[in-house]
Amino acid sequence: MQPEEPAPAPPGKKLGLLLSTRAGQAGFEHGLRLAEIALEEGVDVYLYCIDDAVYELNHPRLQTLRDKGLKLYACAYGAQRRNLPLDGPAVYAGLTIVSDLIAATDRFVSFS
Repeated sequence: MQPEEPAPAPPGKKLGLLLSTRAGQAGFEHGLRLAEIALEEGVDVYLYCIDDAVYELNHPRLQTLRDKGLKLYACAYGAQRRNLPLDGPAVYAGLTIVSDLIAATDRFVSFS
């Protein structure tokens, strides 16, 4: 007997994720895996990188997820404090975006 395919997510479902750790740490890996699964199920996924996660904006898995529809945001202040350029694959914004994502998504999960 073959396992059943997961039912597609209802249209318009939105998931917000916040990552604050670097690649290789459990929180970062769990957050990316949840994003992968959600995107496969047709969920709109919004990911905000803060603190040390801003170092990982060019991580290959993040790029793959962006190609699959992930909306990627990064903390402008965190990047600036780490002397990282404010250009690249993410939309740089402040914590107001996090507040907006919490309010506008069906579920919001933080991984640290």
